[in-house]
Amino acid sequence: MSLHRVVALVSPPQPSFELACAAEVFGADLPDAPAGYEFSVCAERPGPLPTTAGFTMLAEAGPEALREADTVVVPGRRPPGAPVPPAVTGALRAAHRRGARIVAICTGAFVLAQAGLLDGRRATTHWRRTAQLAAAFPEVRVDPDVLYVDHGDVATSAGSGAGIDLCLHLVRSDHGAAYAARVARNMVLPPHREGSQLQYAAPPAPARADESLAPLLEWAEARLGAPLTLARLAERAGVSGRTLSRRFTEQLGTSPGQWLLARRLEAARILLEQTDLPVETVAARVGLASAVNLRRRFRTHLGTTPGAYRRLFGET
Repeated sequence: MSLHRVVALVSPPQPSFELACAAEVFGADLPDAPAGYEFSVCAERPGPLPTTAGFTMLAEAGPEALREADTVVVPGRRPPGAPVPPAVTGALRAAHRRGARIVAICTGAFVLAQAGLLDGRRATTHWRRTAQLAAAFPEVRVDPDVLYVDHGDVATSAGSGAGIDLCLHLVRSDHGAAYAARVARNMVLPPHREGSQLQYAAPPAPARADESLAPLLEWAEARLGAPLTLARLAERAGVSGRTLSRRFTEQLGTSPGQWLLARRLEAARILLEQTDLPVETVAARVGLASAVNLRRRFRTHLGTTPGAYRRLFGET
């Protein structure tokens, strides 16, 4: 596995959690997997750099470090609308032209917008800042209702936690679902959320213990190959289908059907990576019925075919 060089571009005062999201995902030392990334940090201006957590960090490299990056991460900015030095926006544009992937976490989207990398494109940021981003950069198509948007060469995420979702999504794109699952397990995280899920902005009320979806999700994931209709899921949860759908929207920001399809595709990806089972068998095991259906779902949601995915990420 070749090392993918990730460089985080920080600015004062640097939000520490957003930087930690990238550092934990791309800088993790996995005991059960080879290193997939080389992670480092550079600053708009090298030297001591204050953070929003009250401590000072030392950034030894400046924007010139972006020349060696395969992926550049901009992990949040305070205040979001502050002007970005021309040397920084120029370095970002140069890295993008060279073929580096440019990624913003949370309010890092404002930096990408100032560099012109979001012009004419769909993007997102923290739900409290989407109106500000749209007003400041009318050429950007701001989507306030998603966790992240990935165009391949440029990606943006919603608020802090969604940055982890985006980073894990990028790991799946680079090294496959099984490797990303190892990273998530190392971080003690649950299965990933799809980018199309809603931002968890203002839930009406905390779920009571007996309303938690966790037991149902665990039960369903152990039975992906079985027919799991809304009626069966609702029966298992002891509620009506309408109530169950509402709980999925409130707690996960998605519908039961969308959640189930995402889990089945994830399971199919791991089987394609780690086994040589025929595509027809993989489809049956994850509850997608047939190779034709699996191929159609892969094409729609992943932009590739099961066979091409296996050739790229297969371990057998």
